[in-house]
Amino acid sequence: MNRCKWCLCNEKMMRYHDEEWGVPLWDDQKQFEFLMMEVMQCGLNWNMMIQKREIFRQCFEEFDFDKVAEYGEEDIERILNTEGMIHSRRKIEAVIHNARCFQEIRKEWGSFSKYIWSFTKGKTYLYTGHQKGEIPARNGLSDRVSSDLKKRGMKYMGSVTVYSHLQACGIINDHLDTCFRFPELMELSDAVKKRREKEQ
Repeated sequence: MNRCKWCLCNEKMMRYHDEEWGVPLWDDQKQFEFLMMEVMQCGLNWNMMIQKREIFRQCFEEFDFDKVAEYGEEDIERILNTEGMIHSRRKIEAVIHNARCFQEIRKEWGSFSKYIWSFTKGKTYLYTGHQKGEIPARNGLSDRVSSDLKKRGMKYMGSVTVYSHLQACGIINDHLDTCFRFPELMELSDAVKKRREKEQ
């Protein structure tokens, strides 16, 4: 069974790739989980995030954004003292702050998923060359989403971070065309082809 090469390092990464990565995501709690895991990843690597995922879920109450938005200093200390947790006060504070921004987006749009999918009008983008492995760290779409999230107050929302999130939640399908998940996700999504150079 062929898979994208980045996931082959261990069983948890392969399971994440096989079951979640690139599946069109319309569940706001999962959107928040994926996006905040990207925040925690900054300067680190995704394998570490997958290995620590259950610790994150424990610390942030399954990424319930309404609960996280109410966190204060006592919660920050609790999280910092959790065994195995990434001990970055700035990132933990950013997750709490972002939960409040997330709530505001939901108030305006009805759901965060509706907001973020609006950038592609509900379509999954297939960029030329990406299915052959020519995948950038960021592009014009992630630049636009990043800029808007920053305007809305969200932290750690650089274009590279946002691009990774767009891949994870199925807005961009960057599975290789040799990967067994590529045709499966094509059936699940309303995909349109985009010229890569148009998003530089």
